[in-house]
Formats: sequence, structure tokens, C-alpha cells
Amino acid sequence: MPVMTYVQAVGRGLWEEMERDPAVLMIGEDIGVYGGAFKVTDGFLAHFGRERVIDTPISESAIVGAAVGMSYLGLRPVCELQFIDFIACCFNQITNFVAKSHYRWGAPVPMVIRGPAGGGVHGGPFHSQNPEMYFVHTPGLKVVCPSSAYDAKGLIKAAVRDNNPVLFFEHKFLYRRVKEEVPEDDYIVPLGQAAVRREGRDLTLVTYAAMVQVCLDAAEQLEKEDGLACEVIDLRTLLPLDKETILSSLRKTNKLLVVHEDTRTGGIAGEIAAMVMEEAFDQLDGPLMRVTSLDTPVPYSPPLEEYFLPNAAKVVKAARDLARY
Repeated sequence: MPVMTYVQAVGRGLWEEMERDPAVLMIGEDIGVYGGAFKVTDGFLAHFGRERVIDTPISESAIVGAAVGMSYLGLRPVCELQFIDFIACCFNQITNFVAKSHYRWGAPVPMVIRGPAGGGVHGGPFHSQNPEMYFVHTPGLKVVCPSSAYDAKGLIKAAVRDNNPVLFFEHKFLYRRVKEEVPEDDYIVPLGQAAVRREGRDLTLVTYAAMVQVCLDAAEQLEKEDGLACEVIDLRTLLPLDKETILSSLRKTNKLLVVHEDTRTGGIAGEIAAMVMEEAFDQLDGPLMRVTSLDTPVPYSPPLEEYFLPNAAKVVKAARDLARY
């Protein structure tokens, strides 16, 4: 099997879906001649042509608005937003048209909105955000956040084939830092299914995207230094949320720590905490705890960004505090 980076795996999955289904097309800023800001669609224009790889003006609202119309007509558009932070510019199109079309008049909206999210690359407050929870709060959407090259390919293929609108957040810190063997054959990773990345008995770490590796590093340190066996769950999809995998792990470990790069207030940790309190309170042997970014804009300064973001040391400290209960 070939070794691919995360960014190559996203591109390969999109290429395969365009080869498989002529209704699939790409639309976005600089995706054609330039091949995308991060080169996800490099070579697509020459192979698939201008009718299926469409360069647009710098207008996220126009990109998504046009794609909604395409999806109504039976096409399966994939929108690239050059940085996912600017998804705010098309919030109205996504929340009031994309998400509600099936509810209002039964129209399937088979489209994907994808782009680079996340910090750790000193991109500053407008190129480092994690806006996923705005849309996890919006019924009618699916929200996906892969953490590995294998999942990036399998999840983007599943997203393209889904008849619901899917928001696909690609963590830019992982683009060229994560690589692994990725099958060349046609496979998908089902949406809505979490993955257990490490088995454990003492404490459950729930996370997604770039924080998966942070939690795995923390779990390794905790086992080596404290003898704690931490189970690490990669959510992969935030909406729909795989509650059963979380609850199954909690029934085994009885302690739960949620880690996410999104800011603290209104993050997925709060929703998971409420779900656990409602459905599995008697399984807890300690308080549900969380490690998150701070409630501030993402700093540009590298030392400030490091202070702002979760890291393995912060996870280790929180896990040790929880383990003492």
C-alpha cells in the first residue's frame, strides 16, 4: 500500500469519487489552475476539465449558494473554502438553505463543504479557528473531523456519497505531519462511527482531529509513569455523535476526560457531559473533566498560541487529577 500524507489522502478520495461518479464536481477559490491553497486539488483541472473543477471569485457565500442549486439539480458539488474560518461568510446559506431543504420540502442536498481548520501553525485569529460547533448545533447537517490519513480518505468518500449536506473539517496541522499506508482500493469510513484508538481500563479520553495524537501521547506517558491504562476514543464525526462508543467505554473505565481544540464554552465537551449525566450518571466514579483551548481568539504569537492550545502535558495533569478520585 502507498504511504500518503493526510492532505494527499483527502485529494485521493476526492479524485476517486470524481472518477466514479460524473455528478461529482469541485467548486472553490483557486482550486483549478493553482490546485488549491494547500494543493488538495492539484492536477484536477487538467484531468477533469473546467466544467467539473470550477474556480470562483473570493466569495464564500456565492460558492455555497451556487452549490446548493447544483445539488437541487442532481449534482454532487464539493465546495472548498480556502480557510474554514471564512465559513462565517456563508452562514446564512448553510443554516437557512443547505440544512433545512430536506425538512422543508423533501429535497436531498448531496453536497460537501470542506476546508482547513485548526491552529498550531501560527496562522493568527482568522486562519486558525475551529468553528465546528456552530454547525453541530444546526439540525440537518453532518459534521466530520478526521484525524488520520486513512480516515481522511475514507470519510471524504463517505461524505461525497451521502445525500445529506456534510461539513468536512480538515485540520491543517495534520496535512503534512501525518502519514500512513492508505489502501488504493475503494473503501469508505462510515459517518457517525467513533474509533477506539487505544484500549484502556482506568480512564477514557474522548477527542477528535489533531487532539487524537495529543491524547495518545498523553496516554503513553500516563501508562509509563503512573501505570494508568487510558482508553482513547476518536469521535471522527461530531454530528451525528456516536454516543454508544462513549458510553460503552465509560461503563468500563468509569472516568471520562474530554479533550478538544475548540474553545471551552459551547464546545462538544459540554454536550458530552450533559449526555453522560442524563444517560450514565451512575457509571461515573469522578467528575467529568475537560481540557480545551481558552475562551479567547486564537493568538498569532507562537508562545501565546502554545499557551492557548491543549497539549499532552495539560492532558496528563487533568488525567492524574481525575485518577485520584
